[in-house]
Amino acid sequence: MVLVVLGLSFAGGPATAVRPTPNPLPQNGIASTTVRFTRWPPAPAPLPPPWLPRTITVVASGDVLLHAPLWQDAARAAGGRGYDFAPLLSDVAPVVRDADLAICHLETPVGRPGGPFTGYPIFKVPPQITRALSATGYDSCSTASNHSLDGGAVGVRRTLDALDGAGLGHTGTARSAAEAARPTVYEVDGVRVGHVSYTFSFNGLSEPKNQPWLANQLSAAALKREARRVRAAGAEFVIASIHWGTEYAHQPDALQRRVVREVLGSPDVDLVVGHHAHVVQPFERIGTEWVAYGLGNHVSSQGFSNDTRDGVLARFTLTEVAPGRFQVARAEALPTWMLLGGGRPARVLDAARCAQSPRNSATLRRDCLASWRRTAGHVSGRRAPGLVVVR
Repeated sequence: MVLVVLGLSFAGGPATAVRPTPNPLPQNGIASTTVRFTRWPPAPAPLPPPWLPRTITVVASGDVLLHAPLWQDAARAAGGRGYDFAPLLSDVAPVVRDADLAICHLETPVGRPGGPFTGYPIFKVPPQITRALSATGYDSCSTASNHSLDGGAVGVRRTLDALDGAGLGHTGTARSAAEAARPTVYEVDGVRVGHVSYTFSFNGLSEPKNQPWLANQLSAAALKREARRVRAAGAEFVIASIHWGTEYAHQPDALQRRVVREVLGSPDVDLVVGHHAHVVQPFERIGTEWVAYGLGNHVSSQGFSNDTRDGVLARFTLTEVAPGRFQVARAEALPTWMLLGGGRPARVLDAARCAQSPRNSATLRRDCLASWRRTAGHVSGRRAPGLVVVR
């Protein structure tokens, strides 16, 4: 029932209506029954400021590293009609789709749709993985890695063609000098986010002398130069994806620590996310900026240790603090666990949800909880005030 109380002016003026307005909703979402009264019509609202702060969320994940057991699972899932990797990623799809911008790291080049495919040390994996990444909710992928040149220029072109065909953005490798020079900037709910991607190594392979633009090899100076071009192209926030570090080491090495301080010292780089170690490494806040040194394996069948089955989805909330200038307002780590073996298809699992689901066996819940605890410890291992490990 709407209550309207009419008040009379005893000075002979017109009557003024007084309308009840409910109190704002409290945090529990239940409306208060208390009613307070305000004059109706209300006083004019104050003029808005010259800008209204904007906020978006970004999710980044670890290495997408396909091995033969994973594409064999995908072939079975497709019923002999190609390869279907969507079931592999279905458990983490809600988190990925919920982000305003979701970025993966495709470590390996792809082959032709029907193969042949190869694994370590020279990868050529099913291109159908790109469609699954898109269906999961990813918007783009970084592609500079130590395996970028496994297939040479043909492999680079085939990989980027597959990403284009799946509707995914990309940066880090290029099919031409013109493509390499073109800044990568994504429009995300009106916010322009720039993205660069670099790798510390090509595993002894070299770019052809007449194609030095095929893949970005890491140097802090080169990364900063590209970030400056991206910023000049209109980016309001710039993310650097870097393939680096010591494999299977949880702590960042000297190269990582040196490079991150140099690139975050630039006014053109706002956030660094890392790959390659195949285990989870710490998050760290440096000033007002963040680095996630290593996000572990997102997709892999490296089952030789529990640590290589752990991964983390990094979620950052970006908030505008001045017109056109954004900072990370909230940093979150969402641990994942790679389910392998036991006669079941491989799956990337949301570790917290897996550990709490009564539908899972006690063994699986225990494994997911142990994974969550390991990852929570690793991501918090350096200066990371305010980091939230999602339960």
